[in-house]
Amino acid sequence: MDKRPNIIIFNPDQMRADSMAHLGNPASKTPFLDERAETDAVSFRHAFCQNPVCVPSRCSFSTGLYPHVNGHRTMTHMLREHETSLFEELKNAGYYVWMNARNDLVAGEVPGLVERHASEIYYGGGASAGAKGGDVSRGKPGDKQFYSHYAGRLARDENGRYYGPDDEDLDAAIARIKNKPEGQPLCLFLGLMNPHPPYQVEEPFYSSADRGKLPPRVRPEECTGRPDIEAAIRARVGMEAYTEEDWTALRACYLGMCSKVDDMFRQLCEALKEAGEYDNSAIFFLSDHGDFTGDYGLPEKAQNSFPDCLTNVPLLIKPPKGFGVDAGISDSLVELVDFYATAMDFAGVAPTHTHYGRSLKSVLHDRTLPVRDFVTCEGGRNPGEIHCDEFHAHGPEGTPPESPYWPRHFAQTDPEAHAKGFMLRTADWKLVTRVNGKDELYDLKADPKEKHNVFGQPGTEAVTAELKNRQLLWLAQTADVVPFDYDTRFSREMIWAKVRRLVPPEHEAEIREKIDAGAGLFEMIQECRKRFGKA
Repeated sequence: MDKRPNIIIFNPDQMRADSMAHLGNPASKTPFLDERAETDAVSFRHAFCQNPVCVPSRCSFSTGLYPHVNGHRTMTHMLREHETSLFEELKNAGYYVWMNARNDLVAGEVPGLVERHASEIYYGGGASAGAKGGDVSRGKPGDKQFYSHYAGRLARDENGRYYGPDDEDLDAAIARIKNKPEGQPLCLFLGLMNPHPPYQVEEPFYSSADRGKLPPRVRPEECTGRPDIEAAIRARVGMEAYTEEDWTALRACYLGMCSKVDDMFRQLCEALKEAGEYDNSAIFFLSDHGDFTGDYGLPEKAQNSFPDCLTNVPLLIKPPKGFGVDAGISDSLVELVDFYATAMDFAGVAPTHTHYGRSLKSVLHDRTLPVRDFVTCEGGRNPGEIHCDEFHAHGPEGTPPESPYWPRHFAQTDPEAHAKGFMLRTADWKLVTRVNGKDELYDLKADPKEKHNVFGQPGTEAVTAELKNRQLLWLAQTADVVPFDYDTRFSREMIWAKVRRLVPPEHEAEIREKIDAGAGLFEMIQECRKRFGKA
């Protein structure tokens, strides 16, 4: 019987770290996650994603590579045939890899490539509830809700239940846990849509957040020097008529979606306990990126804006029983590439490629240990590159104006607003450097909500130079990777051409057979000289 631990990955989409009560949100209701952080897991307060949108982030945390290493900076460039992932590596090492079909990772146009990364994929499609959406209408173009992504309260069926695609996928994951393949450790990846917009959820989650305790929202009129992409999106979402009561409703609904995520995670862990697999499981709870949720006057996200609400994400890790976990909150800076390193470490599987993650096992033993001096994130594009459908955002071939994503896609047509950028964040400072457009610097001690960009202001020269030097060294260290396998400069015919003068005719077939079997040039030269005595 294979006693390696199960690797269980629960992955909500677009969940901010501060959506959890134990990380300081007094309005939030996340009782199960809060309890895990007290009893048998470490919750990383300062965990950061490597890109603020789905595909690049997932390509990064599933490989341990930064998005720039293999050009995974867009929504339309996923893992291809020459690339591997945590899932394929664990599968090849004997794990039974189950995942649902939330494919923001592998190039879907390549036949069989998605299946190469999993033993079983649950495609779903049986849940029909929720087709009507929430009880708040978008209205018509120009209305304040048209681009808000806010849909409100979802209806429940005659049995008092809402059953959507996430619920269906959760049930399928639980069924696989209860029918785990004999003799194989399980790697299970459950990728949810929640709490990704539209902002909509059913009761009791819709009313779960304490609206009177919502932390203050970061308002754009309070800010100076924020990135151009935020202003470009605000100019088109048409939410100027939104009142603070409207933002409260949207924010509370989002927290309600996070409460549902908490409850779904509870159900998955209870299924592991019922199946006798909880103790022998390394369980990871992480999101790919966060959400504005009204901060800076915006819904949803932006691909080259890097405030903590988009880049600081939940990361909780419960190790297998007997590991000796120092349960609680870690204040160390960590990155999602560290998830890859930690999962592979628990599985006892050596990576088949260079990566930049750091295993967090030692921090799970002692959560006071530091991990990183700084964390990074990146996004945006060079002029002429395409991220999504932005170059057609105003035409019939791309995002139509009826789409709730049209304001963001249209804003991305501006090469300065959507300029490629790199964030470097320490405990005290955040620097954003862009290839063109506006750079940013925030004093996180004096301005933790990143309201005032102080880049270029007197007195910031020394810290800016230090952070830029760190950023340059980091980019130099991580700019590329050398594969673990090796290429030869000589084809078989080249090798034969080099040694044929040394080989008597009667031995030609024998020597050519060795060359065809993979013998190298210098090996064959030495053998032929030794055997046949020719210089």
